[in-house]
Amino acid sequence: MNTIIGILVTAAALWVTTELVPGIRIESSIGAFLIVAVIFGLVNAFIRPVIKVLSLPVTILTLGLFTFVINALMLMLTAGLVGNVMSIAGSGMSAFFTALIGSIIISIASTVIGWIMPGKD
Repeated sequence: MNTIIGILVTAAALWVTTELVPGIRIESSIGAFLIVAVIFGLVNAFIRPVIKVLSLPVTILTLGLFTFVINALMLMLTAGLVGNVMSIAGSGMSAFFTALIGSIIISIASTVIGWIMPGKD
């Protein structure tokens, strides 16, 4: 049950992000948002911990700010994995900064939505 709630919260946070960040687009269907949420969750569950361990010295040197870069890279990786379902506008650094803003919005939206969701224990 918690997994389903997590996927729904992530899908809602992705929807908020597509509304607020003009460079991030996901197909306008509930199924597309759910697919991207599942892939994003899998990327964060399996790849992100490895990247965090490998980048620990840089994260310590930047007092944790490098975590934002890791989050943006995970969002870009998700966009690459889901193909045409999700896109991040721009190329190179402009796509990275779009993903960086998007990852910050996703974090904030997930937190707020998680607060207002009933029954999460």
